[in-house]
Amino acid sequence: MPIILTLVHILGLVTLGFGGLMTSCLLTSYFTNDGATTAFLDATLIIFAAGALMFISTLKMPKKLSRQAGFMLVAMTWSISPMICTLPLLFFMPNLSFVDAYFETMSGLTTTGATILSGLDALPMSINLWRHELNWIAGMGIIIFAIAILPMLGIGGMQLYKAETPGSVKESDLPPRIAQTAKALWIVYAGISVACIISLKLAGMNWFDAICHAFAAMSLGGMSTHDNSIGFFDSVQIEVVLTVFQLIAAINFATHFIAIRKFSLKPYLYDMEAKSFLALVLSSCILAAGVLQYEGTYPDFWTALRHASFNLVTIATDCGFASQDFNQWPIFVPVWMLFLSCLSASSGSTGGGIRMIRTIILIKQARLEMFKFIHPFAIRPMKIGDTVISNNIITSVMGFIFLYFICIVILIFALLLSGLDFLTSFSAIIACFNNAGPGLNVVGPAANYSALSDFQTAVCTFAMLLGRVQIFSIVILFVPEFWRK
Repeated sequence: MPIILTLVHILGLVTLGFGGLMTSCLLTSYFTNDGATTAFLDATLIIFAAGALMFISTLKMPKKLSRQAGFMLVAMTWSISPMICTLPLLFFMPNLSFVDAYFETMSGLTTTGATILSGLDALPMSINLWRHELNWIAGMGIIIFAIAILPMLGIGGMQLYKAETPGSVKESDLPPRIAQTAKALWIVYAGISVACIISLKLAGMNWFDAICHAFAAMSLGGMSTHDNSIGFFDSVQIEVVLTVFQLIAAINFATHFIAIRKFSLKPYLYDMEAKSFLALVLSSCILAAGVLQYEGTYPDFWTALRHASFNLVTIATDCGFASQDFNQWPIFVPVWMLFLSCLSASSGSTGGGIRMIRTIILIKQARLEMFKFIHPFAIRPMKIGDTVISNNIITSVMGFIFLYFICIVILIFALLLSGLDFLTSFSAIIACFNNAGPGLNVVGPAANYSALSDFQTAVCTFAMLLGRVQIFSIVILFVPEFWRK
């Protein structure tokens, strides 16, 4: 019972936080008179009342959590928070089902960017701002989750965080306490977001679009204020700005912090993940452009390079913007883009998927196994940079990747069982699990997820949740041994 009350206390604090965040949308609606003021006022009052009741009534509860309670907190926070955030949507759009509203807010909080809403251009400013605020807050929330929550749960912790960034993040480079580290990364995240807003305004967006799309780009959330996403602007300058900031957001923010603090680019040169990520994505842009020109999709290489680069980067980084209907491209290119979404983003970034460091470890382990096959008695440790990777980390990575693919296969079969075609099922699960947004066919960039049934929408929602919390935090709850004392 005390554990439950402690969880209620923390969830009350989280609820109050969302109430505070919602206040900015309430004020926006009031001052712009966009028609959603009543919806936000009712939602804000309910959320503040519920949060205050949960928080105040459990003030005397113990604040320490066991590992079991910690996992429960993670699962409850990521599953209940979207429910809280549905209120403005449900109040403003009474015909919207709870399943669809939950999908929309889960998409925002997991920085997936998939949507079931149409007519985004005509939505009240405050509703669009709410969707993008969820993106931005959750983007940094993912990083804090990785470096602050996981250590307390004892599943990798700061040791894994540092092990995932060998050569770039040393213990002396980051502030000594987790709270200080979180504060430092928040400052970097907010600072780069401001730079993105200003850059988008200079590139041609109005201030509101600049703020919303900067929030979506830095969080790699991919939400847009327009049904045609970035294609609405048809601007090379805007596409270049967003491409640059999406690449920045997909690199470890600890590396950004160190580079800014030292006022040097050397941390990027020492970051194996950043170098591998940039090399893979940028070479893929050239490959995709070549395929598009060869197939006659675009009349010349430079036009192909423009559209291939923006759309490939946005999917590979798990952001989810779109400037073209890549569903109509030669199938190799969009499938390659979805493949990149599985592995490109760095640890400590706002991206999803396997993460580049695990990809590097998997490749090195495969090479090491081939070396051992040729030299069975040789002893050769795995190293990334100057850091020796322990067998425990290698085993953890192998287990994660196995679970990653097993979960994807099960969810794809769930959609196939519901009657959805293979390409839509495959691409929807890959896009949702990696928090990348648009898929192909029925859920392609020129459409959205509104065509799915409630069951199919629920499966995609679960895929977003599972991918965002890196699988273990949810799957562990279904293991019987976890609940034994």
